[in-house]
Amino acid sequence: PLEQQQPAVVDLRHRIVGIQRERPLDARERLGAQAAGAQGRDLADLSLEELANVEVTSVSGRAESLSGAAASIYVITNDDIRRSGATSLPEVLRLAPNLQVARIDAKQYAVSARGFNDSIANKLLVLIDGRTVYTPLFSGVFWDMQDVMLEDVERIEVISGPGATLWGANAVNGVINVITRQAGDTQGTLAAAGGGDHAAGAAVRHGAGIGAGGHLRVYARGDKLDNTKTRSGTVVADGWERAQAGFRADWRQARSTFTLQGDAYSGNSEQRGAFLGLFPLGRVEVSGANLLARWTQRYADGSDLRVQAYYDHTGRVDFAQFSPKADIFDLDLQHAVPLGAHRLLWGGGYRRARDEIADGLIFGLQPSRSTRDWVNLFLQDEIALADNLQLTLGIKLENNDYTGTESLPSVRLGWKASPAQFWWAGLSRVVRAPSRIDREIVAPPAGSPLTAFIPAASIIVSGQGFVSEVADVLELGWRAQPSRGLTLSATAFHYEWDRLRSGQPAPAFVQNMIEGRVYGVEGWANWQAAETWRLSAGLTTLRKHLQLKPGSTDPDAPNNMGNDPDYQWVLRSSHNLAPRHELDVMLRRVDELPDPRVPAYVAFDLRYGWRVRPGVEVSLTLQNLFDPSHAEFGEAADRSEFARGAYLKARWTP
Repeated sequence: PLEQQQPAVVDLRHRIVGIQRERPLDARERLGAQAAGAQGRDLADLSLEELANVEVTSVSGRAESLSGAAASIYVITNDDIRRSGATSLPEVLRLAPNLQVARIDAKQYAVSARGFNDSIANKLLVLIDGRTVYTPLFSGVFWDMQDVMLEDVERIEVISGPGATLWGANAVNGVINVITRQAGDTQGTLAAAGGGDHAAGAAVRHGAGIGAGGHLRVYARGDKLDNTKTRSGTVVADGWERAQAGFRADWRQARSTFTLQGDAYSGNSEQRGAFLGLFPLGRVEVSGANLLARWTQRYADGSDLRVQAYYDHTGRVDFAQFSPKADIFDLDLQHAVPLGAHRLLWGGGYRRARDEIADGLIFGLQPSRSTRDWVNLFLQDEIALADNLQLTLGIKLENNDYTGTESLPSVRLGWKASPAQFWWAGLSRVVRAPSRIDREIVAPPAGSPLTAFIPAASIIVSGQGFVSEVADVLELGWRAQPSRGLTLSATAFHYEWDRLRSGQPAPAFVQNMIEGRVYGVEGWANWQAAETWRLSAGLTTLRKHLQLKPGSTDPDAPNNMGNDPDYQWVLRSSHNLAPRHELDVMLRRVDELPDPRVPAYVAFDLRYGWRVRPGVEVSLTLQNLFDPSHAEFGEAADRSEFARGAYLKARWTP
């Protein structure tokens, strides 16, 4: 079969560290656990039998072979992260060719898949160890509030395309699932520290056993980012400091496992001066804490049950925009049942978000306090039509306080045409449910000092009639191994959008008056050029044809639906120069962004790593070597430029 071919080394070494072992392993899965790299092994060192059992979990809700997953999925491994030289989660995500990652300033990023990229992009679901981290405020991610101990990440599964049947509304254009290692795989002490032209950071982690079958790790990390500059050389007051600490504990007994983990963090920006020279903006300040518990049980009949609950508290102070505080409770249950040629996966969840949002200078929300509930039920049936043909049918019903119950159906078909080729197709209905910004935003708010110059609510008025954005999505994918050293993956996609968010000339009422098509192709290749040298490449193209619906009065709206390049490509080279010396190179090009226009750029990054002795590694990363600086997002007048830089890092594992 496809996954047992030697070329799988090329494809999988880039992308898979292993399965998420949240239940007892059978004999087959123990081989997968070896491939997971729990001992820190490179996938090049694994046997074919081990490689045959390397698995992913985000596509179907179960552990399955990557080669037979009916989705456009790219997996970033722990070794990929280490060899990239990246120091933050958004920078790591640049390794996935099916994501668009644009840096806005020192800490803010715009991250999306398949279009609609923005600082408040709202069509990409992000999870960290099963905890959804998007904010109910705008159904997106504050990237300056999300980070992890990168050394403890097992893998990041990046799905571009719909994932709503399993993950719910807002898993529209993709799912990013960050999976950290079990505590038992991170025993002992690790310390890392680094610094360079524009940033510095340090982290420490320690793991130990706790009782029979239990393991614990604790960690702490801190980062400091310097101010950026505009093209004219003006300093942007966006410097950032952040500290985070947390723990994870895992227990395993017979056929059950239990995980308890949590994090706490705080951060702040530089003092930002005054708006129009009149209104002090102060700092952006963030803080948060979360606690998650997960229990899994596997039964003798092959069925398994997972129950997960978490609490997440977040706070943000931003006098310019708004200052939200939110408390979220989430409960989720999944039950998998094998029935002959069928494998049923069903479950449900409940989520409650309670927030209080203080008005900012420019924006406010009415009412300022809110409590929202979401309830969902889902059913998925994987049907083995033949040895080489599998059909997956799924539907999720999700209820929200704004639009009631939304249905999220999907159909996927996977066909292993030959030992070296796998074809798959998918048809889905996706929904982006309303957020508080869609229904309750006003600008400027009544209490803002700006109302002395601009009447309240004269710029934006909340869209009380705003309903869900919806799309029908068709995907066709292909994977192949044309030779022993080469693997290929390609996906074509087509979205038919309706009821996209729009407005009208001020005062702009938030409406659903845009429709149209979004389509493109994404693909990547991996080639083992020599025993110690691997190459990879990725390309994504995107086209948007959006138009106003009859009755709209907003002629600019289609041009304001995100800011996306027509194409982007990336080339990576990883070369082991000698047993203790590594050279990694990444070259990427991003086409120009149309509105506001941002010129195309090419970035060339280089990393040299030296294992001084067992347990001690030193690396030097050089970034943006091709040009003095470039912008990636924002208006030309005041956007940040990102200059050449160097970062020296040392890692110690005694």
